[in-house]
Amino acid sequence: MSNEPKADAVLETSGLLCPGPVVETSKAISGRVQIGQVLQVVSTDPGANLDIPAWCRNVGHELVFASEDPEGTFRFWIRRKQ
Repeated sequence: MSNEPKADAVLETSGLLCPGPVVETSKAISGRVQIGQVLQVVSTDPGANLDIPAWCRNVGHELVFASEDPEGTFRFWIRRKQ
């Protein structure tokens, strides 16, 4: 999609259920992404649609963009803020 932001790294969490996507996102953003960079998280967990944005708010990262495709795959672009 042309409106999707550029990602500096991609984390594939498809197949993981709560709390897996959030746990793996937390590990990846602190270990693979520099402050100011964007991590794209891919998830098939329907709960991630609520959990990932809530996690971003709680820890202070910016949810830049989110999307869901017709097959039920969620994508989140998260900018590391700290």
